[in-house]
Amino acid sequence: MKIGELAKAAGCQTVTIRFYERKGLLGAAQRTDANYRLYGTRDLERLLFIRNCRSLGLTLQEIERLVEIHDNPTVDCSDVNACLDKHLVEVENQMKALQALQKQLTRLRTRCAVPGASSGCGVLSALANETSVQVQSAVDR
Repeated sequence: MKIGELAKAAGCQTVTIRFYERKGLLGAAQRTDANYRLYGTRDLERLLFIRNCRSLGLTLQEIERLVEIHDNPTVDCSDVNACLDKHLVEVENQMKALQALQKQLTRLRTRCAVPGASSGCGVLSALANETSVQVQSAVDR
């Protein structure tokens, strides 16, 4: 299949395929006499594997390592578990940060129960007060 067909089958853009080729995550495609790239089922499988890894938030370097392990079935998979463990901690930290943000936004939202003139808006007042504190803190440094 040509690059456009591979992109469609994998649900990505052709530039993504070229990018993964340049990074060495996807092998160089065979070429036709007219210099068109040709791909097979293995290329589609590899591309989908890479895309699955990206959907989990893995870095290109981590994906490179997982591809290496995947391609060598006798290699110990401890690095795979370590990679996922690292990401689990990161996700937990992101969730805590998002929960804190949610609480902060909820508290802030209660400052303006009845919309009216912006001069009396509790949300804007609270944001302005926080800004003043930050400015003063920066000036004092």
